[in-house]
Amino acid sequence: MSTKERVLELLKKNSGSHLSGEQIAELLGISRTAVWKAVKQLRTEGYDINAQTNRGYVIGQKTDILTLSGIKQHLDSSLSIPEIKLLDKVDSTNNYLKQSVVPEKEKDGFIVIAGEQTEGRGRFGRRFYSPSGSGIYMSLLLRPEGCTIQKSVKYTTMAAAAVCVALEGLTEYRPGIKWVNDIYINGRKVCGILTEGSADLESGFLDHAVLGIGLNVYEPENGFPEEIEGIAGGVFHTRKTDMKNRIVSGILNSFYSLYSNDKDYADKYRQRSMILGKTVNMSFGGKTKQIRVIDIDDDCALIAMDENGKKHRYTGGEVSISREDII
Repeated sequence: MSTKERVLELLKKNSGSHLSGEQIAELLGISRTAVWKAVKQLRTEGYDINAQTNRGYVIGQKTDILTLSGIKQHLDSSLSIPEIKLLDKVDSTNNYLKQSVVPEKEKDGFIVIAGEQTEGRGRFGRRFYSPSGSGIYMSLLLRPEGCTIQKSVKYTTMAAAAVCVALEGLTEYRPGIKWVNDIYINGRKVCGILTEGSADLESGFLDHAVLGIGLNVYEPENGFPEEIEGIAGGVFHTRKTDMKNRIVSGILNSFYSLYSNDKDYADKYRQRSMILGKTVNMSFGGKTKQIRVIDIDDDCALIAMDENGKKHRYTGGEVSISREDII
């Protein structure tokens, strides 16, 4: 751990209390000049560190910046992640993995996280608004064994369940999932998930999957674009100290727990469904019809009844629901 990271960790542990440069130097076994340089560098990176004469340094309560050391501090010790790469800005974290990491045959578990996406994408080629400072945009490279392309939807649903579990552990909210990949809090969409993959045509098995997660931690400073301002929202209204790092590690802890033992992810997904027992509109194959959702099976496919009482199983398509059904 670098001097800068050690100073940051000490200030976080003493959040709300001032520490003099002399105290920090003594506790870390470094010079006061090294402390001053570390604080200067942290401020340059955007950390809110205040200094008061005769009192010392204190980290601001609203400092919330993604760092590798901050993420790793909260990760389960049992996790073995080959690499986590942090980027300030990228066109798309999914594109980054597909173009820079997949061709190199990197191992399962490579992760890229960006503070901003200029070309973030959702399902059906839609844009995912990804401004700087307000969200978490990350993608995971998965190389599962023995998974067909037809069953790869489970990674989207697994990630949705993991995001909900992580947010429940860090907030007072109970997020809801709109099949298949949208997560809502207080009637607003806060998260979207996009899984893209490539299969071996001879075997029919998945060669790799790139799992992208976009989460609005806060509302953007200038608000959401007009086309989504009535739909999108942020998890929090005010900034929380070190929240992004805790959310990222919470999602990874939850996801890899389900990924390594995928027997109960469907139950976690069903428990958080917004549409079970509801009548919704299903768009599939260029047509839209009204269906009543009666179950979500163990592969997280939608089981529904149409207006004629005929049962259908959906593994693709798009569900739309009325405002009163949005939680």
